[in-house]
Amino acid sequence: MSKPHSNLAELYLILLKGSMISIMYDWQHIFDDAPLRAVEQGMVLFRRGDSITFMYLVKSGAVALERPLEDGTVLTLHVATAGNALAEASLFAQEYHCDAVIRAPAQVAIMPRANFLSALHDQPGAALSLIETHAREVQAQRARIEILRLRRVSDRLDAWLDVHGEPEKGAWIRVADQIGVSPPALYRELARRKK
Repeated sequence: MSKPHSNLAELYLILLKGSMISIMYDWQHIFDDAPLRAVEQGMVLFRRGDSITFMYLVKSGAVALERPLEDGTVLTLHVATAGNALAEASLFAQEYHCDAVIRAPAQVAIMPRANFLSALHDQPGAALSLIETHAREVQAQRARIEILRLRRVSDRLDAWLDVHGEPEKGAWIRVADQIGVSPPALYRELARRKK
């Protein structure tokens, strides 16, 4: 009988050293029996400095993680949509480092943090799936940071297209946001390329 593992990092290393692991389910299933809360636009789930007692999974809608700055502006750190965990870094903190503000009416599954950690410990496939999800998010954020460092709209667009490929019809407005330019600036660049 194998001895129980005391932390997720140790468990992850054991999984990697073993035979190929097939992730048969996503980590989101941990929330299947969690109660749902309907929240309206503008409501706040938690505030910076609140003690962390719950984990959240956005089932529908949009929830922004925001950090108010001293000058009165708000820095949006992430916008979680359906299937995204909310402030998952809070697994390893004592208090939230940002506010969770509802951007669009949402359904959010809520689970005590201790229950979520226990489920990850008991279900290595779910823990590995969560690690994979976060690794992909880190890769995407690193690519976005590098794109935003480019000065010209044309260079940013070229880099974005190189990473993501051509967007679906009607999705160019999201590309403008992701490369940090106004929609008119992006559309001017697209029109220039058509000539």
